[in-house]
Amino acid sequence: MTAVFILIGVLLQLFTATTGIGVNYGMTADNLPPPSVVANFLKTQTIFDSVKLFDANPDVLRAFANTGISVSVTIGNGDIPGLTNTVTARRWVADHISPFHPQTKIKYICVGTEVLFSKNDVWINNLVPAMRSLHYALNKAGFQDIKVTSAHALNIFRRDTIPSLMRFMVGYDQSFFAPLLQFHQRTKSPFMVNPYPYFSPDITRRLNYALFKPNNGIYDKYTKKNYTNMFDSILDSTYTAMKALGYGNVEIAIGETGWPTQGDATSPFATMENAISYNGHVIKEIVSGKGTPLMPNRTFETYMFALFNENQKPGPLVEKYWGMFNPDLTPIYDVGLLRRGQSAPTPATPAPSSSKNFCVPKVDVSNTQLQSNLDYACGQEGIDCTPIQPGGACYEPNTLRAHAAFAMNTYYRTKGESYFSCDFAGTGQITTVDPSYPNCRFV
Repeated sequence: MTAVFILIGVLLQLFTATTGIGVNYGMTADNLPPPSVVANFLKTQTIFDSVKLFDANPDVLRAFANTGISVSVTIGNGDIPGLTNTVTARRWVADHISPFHPQTKIKYICVGTEVLFSKNDVWINNLVPAMRSLHYALNKAGFQDIKVTSAHALNIFRRDTIPSLMRFMVGYDQSFFAPLLQFHQRTKSPFMVNPYPYFSPDITRRLNYALFKPNNGIYDKYTKKNYTNMFDSILDSTYTAMKALGYGNVEIAIGETGWPTQGDATSPFATMENAISYNGHVIKEIVSGKGTPLMPNRTFETYMFALFNENQKPGPLVEKYWGMFNPDLTPIYDVGLLRRGQSAPTPATPAPSSSKNFCVPKVDVSNTQLQSNLDYACGQEGIDCTPIQPGGACYEPNTLRAHAAFAMNTYYRTKGESYFSCDFAGTGQITTVDPSYPNCRFV
C-alpha cells in the first residue's frame, strides 16, 4: 500500500494542471465551514479542479466566484417535469445561472439524480425532454459553454456479466438511453454514471476485486482483456452498452464514486482501510490517464464522493461517513488530495492527549444507538471486546451503556485517538474523566 501512495505523489507532481479530479460537496450537516472557506481551501490547498453540488445554492455559487474551480449544479428530480416547458427552463436559467456565470465557472447542469433508480415513470419519461429544454434555454441566454447532463446509478444494465456483453436494460435501451445518448452526442456533453463498487450485490465474495487488491481477476474471452478491479470493469461495461446503441464516441464522466469509512453492524466493509484502498487507487488511476482495457490512455472526469461527512444525512449510519476531510479541513485520511508542498491545515481543536482522554457515549444516547456502536466497534479488525464477554474483567456491570463505553473507547484508542474515531454518528464524546471501575481498566 505504501508503494501505491508514493506513486500517487509522483503522479501528482507530473500532473500539476487540470487533473480531472473533482469532488461532491454535500451540505447535509450542522458542523461544516462556510462555503467561502471551503472554496478557498479547495483552490489553494487541494488538487480538486471542480465541485459538484446537489442543488444550486446561491451562497455556494457566490463563494466559488473567481476561483477558477468549475461548478456543477443539480436540479431535483421533482423539478424535471416542469422543466420540459421552455418558458420554465428559461426562467430557471435566468434565476439560477445568469446571476453567477461566468464569474462562477458553471460547467454542468445535472438534471435529476439517478432517475431510473427512482422507478418514477414521470421523472424518467420527462428527463430527456427537460434536458433538451434546458439546453435550449442556455443557448438562448448565451451560455453555450455550459453543458447539460444527468447522473445515473448502475441499475441501468440488464444483468451482471463480462464487460463485452453488457447492454442497457430491455425496455429502456431504445426508449430512454438511445435518445439520451443522441442528446449527449449532439450537444457534446458527457454521459454521467455513478460507479459504486461498495454497493455491488456480491461485495462479500469480490471485496479484493472492488478494492484494487490482489485477486484472480475476470477474463473477458471476447475481447481477451483481463480485469483486475471492478472500477475498470464498470467503465468498460458502460462503454460497451453505449457502443451497442451506436454511441461509443460519447464521453463518459463519473458523477460520484467513493467508499465510506464507518457504519454499523450492517456495514462491515465501511472501514478506513477500505476507503483508503479504493479512493487512493481511483485517484491514482484517473490522474495517471492510463484509462481502461477497452479505453486506454483516457482520462475520465471524476467527482469523488464526498468532501465532508454529513452528520444530518438520513438513512443508515453509513450514509453519514463518506467524507475525505474533517470540518476543520484536515484530511480524514491521506490519499494525495493536498497539493504538492502543502501540509494539512492545523486542526481548529488539537487532538487530545491519549494518556488523559477517553471516549464514552453521550448521556442522551438511546439504547438502539448504544447497541449499534457496540456492534460496530467490536466488529472491527483489531478491536478486542473479550473483556466485556461473560467471565471477562469488564463484563460487570452487565449494562448496555457500560459495554458500549468500553467498546467505543477501545475503538477510539486503536484507531488513532482522533475526534473522528470517537464520533459514532455524533453519539460519542471525549472526556478527561476516567470511566474505569473496579476490576476493569479503560486503557
